[in-house]
Amino acid sequence: MRPHERRSPLALFLGAALAAACGAPQAAPGEAAPVEASAPSAAACLAAANAKRRARADEPSRIGVKHILVRYAGADRAEAATRTREEACLRAMEARDKIRGGADLDVVVAEYSEEAGAASRGGSLGTVERADVLPPFADAAFDLDLHQLSDVVETRYGFHVIFRTE
Repeated sequence: MRPHERRSPLALFLGAALAAACGAPQAAPGEAAPVEASAPSAAACLAAANAKRRARADEPSRIGVKHILVRYAGADRAEAATRTREEACLRAMEARDKIRGGADLDVVVAEYSEEAGAASRGGSLGTVERADVLPPFADAAFDLDLHQLSDVVETRYGFHVIFRTE
């Protein structure tokens, strides 16, 4: 934040609450809060998850994909979900970052995905056509190169991290 910018008490409280929830270091009363560049914000996660993507001119008609689905309260088919939309987005981002950091995709699927049967099939959806999946999922999946991992993507079912297998 620049010296001339001021944050409202609500913004300061929400920032501190999010930082505490993410395990960020806290400042003592009256001290400046430590800045943790690597801690993602819910707003940044939601913006990335809903970024507009365009269809590639050279995209194949079918691709193989695996995915992780993190649900939130209010999402379709998420009756048992209790986390907020923001919490779900950050959890999906955490799963993505584990994979980017070298974790085994199947292990992360088993730990994070909330789709029925996902762990037993490693998150695989098999081969899909664009029309088989929702538009935001299709736009992200068909934009991937072979063996590439997507950013977080939101559909009406929750947040996905997609891996193109073929």
